[in-house]
Amino acid sequence: MSGALLSRCRRRGRHAEKGRHFPVSCVPACMKQLLTLVTVLTFALPLAAQTTSAPTTAAPVAAISPKQRQAAEELLQMMKMEENMNKSIDQMVSMQVQQRPDMKQVEPELRTFMTKHMSWATLKDDMVQLYAAEFTEKDLRNLTAFYKSPTGQKLLDKQPELMRATMQMGQQRLQQNIPELQQLIEKKMQTQDTKQ
Repeated sequence: MSGALLSRCRRRGRHAEKGRHFPVSCVPACMKQLLTLVTVLTFALPLAAQTTSAPTTAAPVAAISPKQRQAAEELLQMMKMEENMNKSIDQMVSMQVQQRPDMKQVEPELRTFMTKHMSWATLKDDMVQLYAAEFTEKDLRNLTAFYKSPTGQKLLDKQPELMRATMQMGQQRLQQNIPELQQLIEKKMQTQDTKQ
């Protein structure tokens, strides 16, 4: 996807000087698409990491007891994982369509694809396994007790809002500093031109 993004930027214009193929004038448009990609990956990579099987050369995983598995399921339920994952899918699809209106026509297919591969129903068993492998039964029970508390519930309720605000801050910070990126690219291109 990033290769296609770079190609698209290259097609938007070329500098007259020899060897300069990345138009600095294209950086804001490319950055907007890059931000979308980064945002999607921000959500997608942690979920993908949870579903990636361990390499065959890794040490054997300790057996997980039924009680530990049950404790992990209870924790994930208390963390409202199903609701949060469904919201994340909605946000990712909406963001893609908002950033790239040409994707509106394939929105149903995009939503179906995301639901098929990133929904709670698809990832639940792997996530239960992940949490059960990382935490002892006691840890899982303690975490569940925290999320049952008023403070834990408040954290869960505020988390999506905090994540959105954090993403907006990051995007604004990047947008504000695009001139710095343009200067870095310009300097790099000039250095490459000098070498050729």
